[in-house]
Amino acid sequence: MWSLPPSDTVLHLLSMVAFAAQAMTAALAAGRRSMDWVGVCLLGCITALGGGTIRDVLLGHYPLLWVANPSYLALTAVAAFVTILIARVVHRLNLAFLVLDAIGLVVFTMAGCDIAWQMNESLPIVIVSGMITGCAGGVLRDILCNDVPLLFRSELYASVSAVTGLFYATAFGLKVNDEIWTALTFVFGLSFRLLAIRYKWEMPKFVFNDERR
Repeated sequence: MWSLPPSDTVLHLLSMVAFAAQAMTAALAAGRRSMDWVGVCLLGCITALGGGTIRDVLLGHYPLLWVANPSYLALTAVAAFVTILIARVVHRLNLAFLVLDAIGLVVFTMAGCDIAWQMNESLPIVIVSGMITGCAGGVLRDILCNDVPLLFRSELYASVSAVTGLFYATAFGLKVNDEIWTALTFVFGLSFRLLAIRYKWEMPKFVFNDERR
């Protein structure tokens, strides 16, 4: 049986940053839709914690992340509310939030992979678990804001999560230093996502026109 990945303090700290960043980006999206303050905080919580919640429900992993750790719920709600107060400043930090969003994608993907391995799931389920954790919150945010989810556009997003998860999972059966591999995966996934943004790497588009001539 594959060895289980140990808890990683660095990964945990990065997760805290990712939770706050995801909640703040969701708050900005809520502001563009003129939601009230309660709606802003709810959307922040759903975006930051939604991916992990869906993963836990599908895998039967209980208690849910935010039920076991109510502090996560408080963190995301507060981060969203603070964004209301400093929205004009935050709005100008577009580059910073692109980086923070990329950090969230990579860190959540690794965390999802960890949970699936701890439950002795197969490699394909581990990869999917990482993708759900990394991407599903953003999908929920976009749906609730009546936008086409970023996941379903041509921009590399889910692909980054899948490749990052596969890279991370290869270490589970190898005798390598866990902290070093976590750091390598983080740098790899973050670089991949930022390069995709910088050079506008995209997946092929499917364009179908049913007009008959």
